[in-house]
Amino acid sequence: MQTTGPSLTGVRLVLAVTGSIAAYKAVGLLRLLRREDATVNVVMTAGACRFVTPLTFEVLSGSHVATDLFEAHQEMLHLSLPEQAQAILIAPATANCLAKAALGLADDLLSTMLLTTQCPVIFAPAMDGDMWRHQTVVEHVATLRRRGAVIVEPEEGSLASGRLGQGRLADEQRILSALQAAVRPRRDWTGRRLLISAGPTQEAIDPVRFISNRSSGKMGYALAQAAQARGAEVLLVSGPTALRPPAGIEFCAVTTAEEMRKAIMTRFAWSDTVIMAAAVADFRPAQPSAQKLKKQQHPVTNLKLEPTDDILSELGARRTRQVVVGFAAETEDLLAHAREKLQAKGVDLLVANDVTAAGSGFGSDTNRVVLLNRDGDVTELPLLPKRDVADHILDRILALQTGRRSQTTRPRTRTPRKE
Repeated sequence: MQTTGPSLTGVRLVLAVTGSIAAYKAVGLLRLLRREDATVNVVMTAGACRFVTPLTFEVLSGSHVATDLFEAHQEMLHLSLPEQAQAILIAPATANCLAKAALGLADDLLSTMLLTTQCPVIFAPAMDGDMWRHQTVVEHVATLRRRGAVIVEPEEGSLASGRLGQGRLADEQRILSALQAAVRPRRDWTGRRLLISAGPTQEAIDPVRFISNRSSGKMGYALAQAAQARGAEVLLVSGPTALRPPAGIEFCAVTTAEEMRKAIMTRFAWSDTVIMAAAVADFRPAQPSAQKLKKQQHPVTNLKLEPTDDILSELGARRTRQVVVGFAAETEDLLAHAREKLQAKGVDLLVANDVTAAGSGFGSDTNRVVLLNRDGDVTELPLLPKRDVADHILDRILALQTGRRSQTTRPRTRTPRKE
């Protein structure tokens, strides 16, 4: 298998294997890690040992396989193994493993290690599709993500149960890429200034009611976190959401479309790139009431609306050197509407998604998007975690910026003057 990520030479890892039928796939993953020249210590849970013998991993890793918190002649493995490691990769990770990690339970070597480690932890879950979608598992995964763990989501396909669903252990290359990013993170946005909007806006009807939309802000926040991890200086302008402001990122909270416009325009000249991921209200009440409207006053039938300022169009018209990226949430004719918006707004890149599609709706942790640029290029991405979508968008922006610089710095050809 040909890999393109940063080398793992000199990197010491812990590969933890838990009790899933996919445990046999960890053998191939170990071989891949060894080919990448990583030093790998293997930890196996009791359940994993029921599927694959420790001897298999011992032969391939060239080192002792740890299976017991209280192994004789092995002092404090729960401390020594993570202290020596630059990352812990858990593949496959069962629902039970995710639950113990999220809840902080420590009843075996692996779960105890996770309470002591300071290095990056990457989970590659594998389980039946119904288990992966269970609300408890969803909440545990969300908890681990909030704490900084990397989750390489399982893939859709045929499962051990014979059913079709999302639960298959991710492809080796996806797992390897996530591991490489955690151990040797990219810093290709270093020195760049990124202005991002996220979330909905709220337009007051009265002091109690407002007009808004279903945006959760998750895509914009994922973009901010991905850009920060890659070295960018980030300012996140966010409408009201249930999300915590990302640590280490300059944050500006707004409520209305006009507040968002002012915050964006104030910092526009500072930025190199603007990503308008926010779902800005298109209309607002023309005359919001200073007092709560009573039901008997029929506020709905008497409500007059006026358009809000089009922030994205204004950015497209006012930009100098900036790359401007817009979003389009559609419910039908995705590509046709996206192309229209790309031209109408004058942006460099448009990210479009069908919010009625499974896994792509408001509030989901995944998204399936199409990227369109002004040169006519169209790239359809598969259903991915929003953090992965964010990295794809950042990659495309870098390509646009590189192309723009090459055009402006390309040496001019001169026609020799005839004597």
